[in-house]
Amino acid sequence: MIEVQHLTKRYGSHLAVDDLSFFVQKGVIYGLLGPNGAGKSTTMNILTGYISATGGTVTIDGHDVLEEPGKARACIGYLPEQPPLYMSETPVEYLRFVAEAKGLKGEAVKKQIQEVIEQTGLEPVKNRRISALSKGYKQRVGIAQALLGNPKVIILDEPTVGLDPIQIIDIRNLIRDLGKDHTVIFSSHILSEVQTICDQILIIAGGKLIAFDKPENLEKQLLSREIVLVPEGSAEEAAETVVDVEAEDVTESSVQEDTSKEEGDAEAVEEAAEAESDAKADVTEKIVEESDAARSEEVTEEALEEAEETTEEIPAEAEAAAEESKETVQADKTDEVAAEADEAAAAKASEKPKEE
Repeated sequence: MIEVQHLTKRYGSHLAVDDLSFFVQKGVIYGLLGPNGAGKSTTMNILTGYISATGGTVTIDGHDVLEEPGKARACIGYLPEQPPLYMSETPVEYLRFVAEAKGLKGEAVKKQIQEVIEQTGLEPVKNRRISALSKGYKQRVGIAQALLGNPKVIILDEPTVGLDPIQIIDIRNLIRDLGKDHTVIFSSHILSEVQTICDQILIIAGGKLIAFDKPENLEKQLLSREIVLVPEGSAEEAAETVVDVEAEDVTESSVQEDTSKEEGDAEAVEEAAEAESDAKADVTEKIVEESDAARSEEVTEEALEEAEETTEEIPAEAEAAAEESKETVQADKTDEVAAEADEAAAAKASEKPKEE
């Protein structure tokens, strides 16, 4: 399906890929394993025709990537490490653009878009903006665009980088499903990931092919340091590469665990903050209720005191009014008596001259 012969790539004085040769069969999942900077991405970019090689040849289904680039690329679906997504579009809009760019027309566009959406599990988010999707769903959109055109070979460059553990499991399961109908090549620096998914493993270090075999065979031979599979490398180099990869695997696993722990801690902190907020709200409500009750009691006491004072003042005022009324009556009686006395005196005075 894919034949690579004496592939070489130089960047100035730096040799990124060093005389690499291997053969990829149809319907097999291949893992390209190696530490960061081993030359995995460079090799994939050459296989897909994104960059040219300094030397050597690459043939895809009988088509040379340099002499027949159009036909060779038609056989490949490629997901770079950074998916080339348009964030302002929905998955459906983006996939329509890619399908038309790949030469699909009419009903074939709608049909294939629906097929890859179902295949990659994008149905729940197909009409949301890509910018609003999680990184796991963004990776799925990237894989979906690679599947458009029904290519024979799917090449995925570190498709699980930056994903949380649940998303990693989902993408691994998706890669297994793709392997049922396609030849799949994916790169990784996580040893356990490659062992879990792949039928064949290529170990690359320093741009050289160090080992190439089934996972179970490689594991035995690496442990015994008896690998003599390819002339480009040695058992010692392969063992050192695996040690480096295992160290990176442990580091990445720790980071993922820390990320999950941080997410769990963040959730716990958020829950604690909500509980604290609820408690504060309860306390505030209780204080308000107590304050209202206290105000009600104060108002009641004030009303009672005013009522008592009013009750005490009423008899006093009534007594004062009675006393005043009594004094008024007595004064009126005194005035009447005085008036009668004056009238009597005046009558006596008028009688005396008559007698004389």
